[in-house]
Amino acid sequence: MPQLSLHSPLGPITLSEEDGKIISLDWGWGRDQTETPLLCRAREWLDNWFDDPQAVGAFPFPLDPYGTAYQKKIWVALQEIPVGETTTYGELAKKIGGSPQSVGQAVGRNPIPILIPCHRVMGTSNLGGYSGDGGVDDKAWLLRLEGANFPRHA
Repeated sequence: MPQLSLHSPLGPITLSEEDGKIISLDWGWGRDQTETPLLCRAREWLDNWFDDPQAVGAFPFPLDPYGTAYQKKIWVALQEIPVGETTTYGELAKKIGGSPQSVGQAVGRNPIPILIPCHRVMGTSNLGGYSGDGGVDDKAWLLRLEGANFPRHA
């Protein structure tokens, strides 16, 4: 499986590709480095996104995360949240079905963070969790980068 790593403001991250689609974004530097056309374009997009997320828009390349049908439904909904906007686990549950807890579990299992923007989902009284090495601090940093209006005390 081809992988390509890059330096980001949140530390090193690694993209993985399978059958011409991005299947994961992991925290840390991958052991093997393969420059496929898709991974190179995705790396360039991420570099630009970290410079100005409003300018680049949604991730334009194919994604194929491993997960259940319900998880994939949640992950598709995450991709519909515009840059700089947020929603809550409860609002997603009303839109998609399920409970806020089941939505939170699906969001937490997102294998392609940033590209599937799980950082845009919060609890009603807090930021919720985040998978990045910096946890919730990374989530808050990503939201500030996007210009999102979120409660600083959350």
